[in-house]
Amino acid sequence: MSLAYIGLGANLGDARGALQAAFEALAALPDTELLRRSSTYRSAPIDSSGPDYLNAVAELRTALEPLALLHRLQAIELAHGRERPYRNAPRTLDLDLLLHGQTLIDSAELTLPHPRAHERAFVLQPLAELAPDLIIPGRGRASELLAVVADQSIERLPT
Repeated sequence: MSLAYIGLGANLGDARGALQAAFEALAALPDTELLRRSSTYRSAPIDSSGPDYLNAVAELRTALEPLALLHRLQAIELAHGRERPYRNAPRTLDLDLLLHGQTLIDSAELTLPHPRAHERAFVLQPLAELAPDLIIPGRGRASELLAVVADQSIERLPT
């Protein structure tokens, strides 16, 4: 069993409802337990346009291997109408595999840890909420990396 962290985001349609449905789908994955979920945050799009995103992070304990988990995440996205017309397009639901234990992968299909997690407040803030001492391999402690992205607008939403 490995601890895995999943970044959730949505900025089209019922974004809050999409995140809730995604948490439920993550909890229903085989050989997987949803341990914790962060608060929901609002953030402006980065390298994109469109409405603000709602973001969160899920902490899972899973026996699924990284690629198998990635494929399950992509199936959940598709079930929620995810389209990929161009890079960083607005999304009904985005699920990013951020970390899977201490696994390091750099392939055409998957890079772990997520290659831009350390550059995004919408990932680091909810990740640090769940696990402030978590080390992103090769990058540092999640809570300390927040200083690097302090210029990115992010707001914790009431529950």
